[in-house]
Amino acid sequence: MSRDDTLASTLPLEPPVAPARGGLQAYWRLLRGHRPIGTLLLLWPTWWALWLAADGFPSLRLWAIFTAGVWLTRSAGCVINDYADRWLDPQVARTRDRPLATGAVSGRAALALFAVLMLAAFALVLLTNRLTVELSVVGLALAMSYPYLKRYTYLPQVYLGLAFGWGIPMTFAATQGAVPTLGWLLFLANVVWSTAYDTWYAMVDRDDDLRAGAKSTAILFGDADLIAQGVLYALFVVTLVLVGVQGKLAPAYFGALAIAAVLVIAEFRMARRRDRASCFKAFLHNNWVGATVFAGIVLGVAMR
Repeated sequence: MSRDDTLASTLPLEPPVAPARGGLQAYWRLLRGHRPIGTLLLLWPTWWALWLAADGFPSLRLWAIFTAGVWLTRSAGCVINDYADRWLDPQVARTRDRPLATGAVSGRAALALFAVLMLAAFALVLLTNRLTVELSVVGLALAMSYPYLKRYTYLPQVYLGLAFGWGIPMTFAATQGAVPTLGWLLFLANVVWSTAYDTWYAMVDRDDDLRAGAKSTAILFGDADLIAQGVLYALFVVTLVLVGVQGKLAPAYFGALAIAAVLVIAEFRMARRRDRASCFKAFLHNNWVGATVFAGIVLGVAMR
């Protein structure tokens, strides 16, 4: 690593925020309300599934249920993640100012907030059907257990993909009363994609995680990280091609996939030096990948 890369790795990824002692600001930051990228990365796959399951524009009712559910579950996931990581976050440059790490919010208050958010999300699920409710129990287990995996396994990013993608089978269940092969293919694509973009995220924290004893795919892949990322993103694109074939989508969908592939290649150019700021930029860039795939699905369904 060059001297410039070393300097870049020490730069903050966002302006420092003074920790607030309690108050709404601290809770808003605990929910990541000031950083909507996580919600968007959950929202795009949910909308992919809604349009495919409904074979076009979904009902406004289901769209509202799942869009609100994404925000609630993502917020709850952030809360339980910070609760589980309150031993780790003070040791990581990017996370040491989080409300639980600074003591601005207590652990007991965080657990109470998590319970309220999950109950609200479950109330939305009750407006659907029995299969969706049953699947939501699995989703709850995934959301609650994910944060603890980084202590025991190098694959928390894969598990995150399972948790982030579980809304896909739920969406198909709510729309069609079943989860067809198309739904599971889309779920698999999202698991691979989430693993890949969260590995960029883990590469930001790799040095700090190594010192603190946490585990991640970034640590597991080591010097082969860019090669592993290439394999993951290739699997993501191939699986989405299979989604298009299975769903009999119009050529416009495959054109959008080609654009998404170019966007992915751009991420490798961003992160080729592996410095913190560039890896974080590559992670954020996945919002455009998700949006492009969504546009492709909308056109692919409408034009076939």
